[in-house]
Amino acid sequence: MKLTIAFSAMALALTTNAHAQDNPDWTTPTAPFRVAGNVYYVGTKGIGAYLVVAGKQAILLDGGPEAAAPMIENNITALGFKLRDVKIILNSHAHSDHAGGIARIKRDTGAAFYASPGDRWALEHGTHDGQTTYPRGHFPAVHVDRVLKDGEGVALGGVRMKATFTPGHTRGCTTWSTEVIEPNRVLTVVFPCSLTVAGNVLVHNTAYPGIVRDYEQSFATVGAMKADIVLPAHPEFADVLGREARVKAGQTGAFVDPQLLGHIVSDARDDFEKERAKQAGK
Repeated sequence: MKLTIAFSAMALALTTNAHAQDNPDWTTPTAPFRVAGNVYYVGTKGIGAYLVVAGKQAILLDGGPEAAAPMIENNITALGFKLRDVKIILNSHAHSDHAGGIARIKRDTGAAFYASPGDRWALEHGTHDGQTTYPRGHFPAVHVDRVLKDGEGVALGGVRMKATFTPGHTRGCTTWSTEVIEPNRVLTVVFPCSLTVAGNVLVHNTAYPGIVRDYEQSFATVGAMKADIVLPAHPEFADVLGREARVKAGQTGAFVDPQLLGHIVSDARDDFEKERAKQAGK
């Protein structure tokens, strides 16, 4: 399956890059675009960031690596918004490639930053938490204004984003979801937190002893979710930019793929089991 090959290649690239921000796509600008309803892509070529609009206000999910922050800000203003229109910033997980730009964007927008309790320490210390096969990553620390609860809804105007904790990749990995209205239908949009191993130690992890249990629970949790549209933190996992190109070419429903999330979970679980066996020396 093409998705499996692409997923495995991307997971390997993440491990090799070791979150060192040396992937040029992560800081390559790309024009913003509407995905569906009130959801817009404002990230870079290789790192997803999403703007969920509520009238003249908005919620931003993820801030990319530190160097991508001005690109994300430019994309927000290119859509016709002022930076101060961003009232809430959310995060998928506390790694430098998704949280490194949040401190600057928070400062420039004046937005409140909400995050999970599992990732709070890493975010406020600007340091990757846990035990990994790569050197500990660092990024600008950012204060968490509100600590979330599992299943909590974050509301702005008529928009509601639901937080579902899916730990493993990080302690506080959070999968977000919302609903958008398209002509004659309501679509569920899921922003899955990463399920990849990507350098995490799975066997004898003294810093995060429950990591295997958390991964297994997260596979079950995300696998049970319904998603008409999947928008991951790394757009390659769902071919987000490729789907946008197909929309421009006239395929209006290119983002709708109810089977995609299940394939992503299945591929991640397979890679996880292979890596766990490898680390165990089997």
